[in-house]
Amino acid sequence: MRIVAGIDMGTQSIKTVLYDWESKKIVAKSQVPVDIIAENDGTREQKTEWYDKALAECFAAFTPEQKACVSAVGVSGHQHGFVPLDENGKALYNVKLWNDTTTAEECRLITEAAGGEDAVIAETCNLMLPGFTAPKILWLKRHKKEAFDKLRYIMLPHNYLNYLLCGAYNTESGDASGMAVYNGAKKQWSEKICGCIDSRLYSLLPPVIDSDAPCGYVTEKAAATFGIPKGIPVSSGGGDNMMSAIGTGTVRDGFLTISLGTSGTLFGYSDSPVADPRRGVSGFNSSTGGYLPLLCTMNCTVATEETRTLFDLGVKDFDSLAAGAAPGADGIVFLPFFNGERTPNLPKGRACICGVSAANCSRGNIARAAMESAIFGMRQALDVFRELGFSPREIRLTGGGSKSPLWRQITADIMQLPVKLPDNDEAAAMGGAIQALWCLKKLEGSPAAISDLVAEHISVKENETVMPDTAAGKAYDKAFEIYTSYLNSLSPMWV
Repeated sequence: MRIVAGIDMGTQSIKTVLYDWESKKIVAKSQVPVDIIAENDGTREQKTEWYDKALAECFAAFTPEQKACVSAVGVSGHQHGFVPLDENGKALYNVKLWNDTTTAEECRLITEAAGGEDAVIAETCNLMLPGFTAPKILWLKRHKKEAFDKLRYIMLPHNYLNYLLCGAYNTESGDASGMAVYNGAKKQWSEKICGCIDSRLYSLLPPVIDSDAPCGYVTEKAAATFGIPKGIPVSSGGGDNMMSAIGTGTVRDGFLTISLGTSGTLFGYSDSPVADPRRGVSGFNSSTGGYLPLLCTMNCTVATEETRTLFDLGVKDFDSLAAGAAPGADGIVFLPFFNGERTPNLPKGRACICGVSAANCSRGNIARAAMESAIFGMRQALDVFRELGFSPREIRLTGGGSKSPLWRQITADIMQLPVKLPDNDEAAAMGGAIQALWCLKKLEGSPAAISDLVAEHISVKENETVMPDTAAGKAYDKAFEIYTSYLNSLSPMWV
């Protein structure tokens, strides 16, 4: 038995899968929750010691025999988080997360210093948004100066887990392209943006390695802590969206993945750069050497979770309630900005239920509107993708929301594309495992294309393909227009 381990550090938990690539089976998996610090001012933070403990518990769930067979490790981590470490590798402050919205002022300051939004886009292929890493670095400088002065290592969450495993300090283009200090088209750090934050920042950033290269090799300390063999390779890793792209098979032109989780993302693989930051499509790189245009919303399953809690319903009962309402929820629109929002850029945004009248005010319509709001957030990206020349063929759906048959049908109907489910519901962890295999094969002298490995090891449930309904699609075109009108009308309140 030869195993590759895939680790996915999500916002709420760390998951680990052990994949036997010879038998093409996941032989074991584990999951350990991770807490979050949430404040009313938009603070969303975690602590590195929580990551240390959760990763150790994940590996402790496996048998010694399983761990002894691990030949390589690949790590996925939530994008944009800022892990500030001192020269001894100790955390100087909490990890500011992707959904932390306290850095709006830092975004303004960096944008002004760079010469405006056009200048920022030219340097980073993105706008300067609160979710990204760069404003978090400036926030630390402005609010925790003593900690900033001791800063030596600037890591993203996946880099930090790599550091725990192999003690190496480097990164790769995929996750780096979401920091807003990296130019994904040129594949290099932006000296200009770094200079807008601090004169020594450029010198602190990690080397960028190829996606199929090893980050390093498991140290003696990590081997003892996690029970895996010393000296096995740890692949470059990447952001959760980049690893989910591998884990869902989105490594060829025309494939799209939608992830319905705490955040909502839509992304597609492209051989050439595709981006329109002003309309929410970020110019990211893939963790396979190509490009990954992506739209991210901070509020996806949040609306349904909050509404379900309000109605005191279980998941199945909530879905049943929503299924009884017609597409478009009889005119009710849910703007789901419980955490502020990144796309559109409304860090001070608030959730609203609009269009309610005496005729349509029902729990079923409100429940359906909450579900539809997550996909309306994705619909805007699909329109931009098409305008930029991207021709979508099908959608691979992942994340917690993908388990809902109703949500799958709503996705197909709003997007008017076939929706397919990967055989494995741990897309990011499986992506990490396949990237680890890619790295291992190269090191062992039998290199393979990542697309070939994905074709061999990642499959979809063809018998569960959901086809779009044309009549529902027309109803959703009208509902999307109503959603957009409410969004445009209310957005100025939150600027």
